Amino acid sequence: MTSGAVHVERVGAVGVITLDRPARRNALDRAMWQALARAADELAAASPRAVVVTGAGDAFTAGMDVNPDNPMVAGVAAALATGDVAPARAMLAEIHAALDRLFALPVPLIAAIGGLAYGGGAEIAARCDLRVIDPAAIVCFSEVRLGLMPDLGGGVALARLLGPGRAADLILTARKLGADEALALGFANRISARGEARATAIALAEEIAANGPRAVRAALGVLRRATDLPWPEAVAAEVEAAARLIATGECQRGITAVLGRTTPRFDDPT
Repeated sequence: MTSGAVHVERVGAVGVITLDRPARRNALDRAMWQALARAADELAAASPRAVVVTGAGDAFTAGMDVNPDNPMVAGVAAALATGDVAPARAMLAEIHAALDRLFALPVPLIAAIGGLAYGGGAEIAARCDLRVIDPAAIVCFSEVRLGLMPDLGGGVALARLLGPGRAADLILTARKLGADEALALGFANRISARGEARATAIALAEEIAANGPRAVRAALGVLRRATDLPWPEAVAAEVEAAARLIATGECQRGITAVLGRTTPRFDDPT
């Protein structure tokens, strides 16, 4: 499906979202945010086993389109002279409504960073569950250079991913992060061959999709909450999720296949 400059396609059990506005390095204006929300809704209904998020051309996404022809920017700019905070709050609420729909998908989200990921683009990548990066790609939390700060949840996500000190180093300096350092820091999970970030991310998604889909969803749900909860509550949540998973009977197929030395075939959750 094509929805404006955001495309959704299915590759087997994997959903792929492509941000496709290469003339602006896939920068997100109001129309694209709205299209991204629709793409998330489409995937929620289609129930893929994993989702890859990528960008067309030489960019993952440059993040927010700060050009004056973006209606979101124009609305905020008009209020700058008065110091009115309400338009900025409204703009961010609109953006987060789209992001919340994307990151509420109960399956792994994999960012395929095939080129630059600046500002909000770096934030979206940070909020994904896994990241594959091209060896020539650059990630940059560039907001402070513009007198801004991360505001798409990426600052919080980066601090939880790398720790506050490493997150501060990247966010407060706005320095560029190459693929090798991204892997060494733990920001990236894989470095692809040159030009193969999308294909490598899809292969990773297919590897995940071959496993029990209920098991993947249950484990992912615990992992996403693990750093939010005190240890006893986090472990209790893991135990409860595991008990509910066992009760679905999905493990019968997996264990039977292992004992029979065959490849398990799992049905999709209903």
